[in-house]
Amino acid sequence: MPRTMSVSDSILIHAAPSAVYEAVSDPTAMGRWSPENLGARVLGERRSAHVGMVFEGRNRRGPFRWTTRCTVTAAVPGLRFTFRVHAIGVRRPLLPGAIAVWEYRFEEVEGCTRVTETWTDDRRAWPDLLANAFDRVATRGHTFAEFQRGNIRTTLERLKAALEQDGPQPAGREESDTGRG
Repeated sequence: MPRTMSVSDSILIHAAPSAVYEAVSDPTAMGRWSPENLGARVLGERRSAHVGMVFEGRNRRGPFRWTTRCTVTAAVPGLRFTFRVHAIGVRRPLLPGAIAVWEYRFEEVEGCTRVTETWTDDRRAWPDLLANAFDRVATRGHTFAEFQRGNIRTTLERLKAALEQDGPQPAGREESDTGRG
């Protein structure tokens, strides 16, 4: 059976696209929303999201922990943030290989932001049978597509709750007065 190579989901958040982008494009903050990610360490001196930015993400699924190396491939404030996961390891990401691509798109919709999170399986060289067998062991019975569908929904709901807890921010409002420019 051919595997599903990409899944995505969207949610409306009562915040400006620039505010949602700012939160999502900080890989050190993703652990606040993701059910697996524990945060990240940005490599290099420049901390703001930019194409070519490299970070190492710390992750946990049940008792298992691992680290990934990721490179940002798109960083368009208020519109799109994408990174490619290309190395993995227990403490350090020493094993190189195409793993996944994560993309976030931001669209202003009637005073809100529709954020769409997409996971794409980058293990195209893996035969479907091998990938499906590995996935079912790694996720306790699911394919990665099924598993990531749930992770994406949880992440989006947590992101929405966190960004809306201080009250709605109308889309299009200038965010420079927050000091987080």
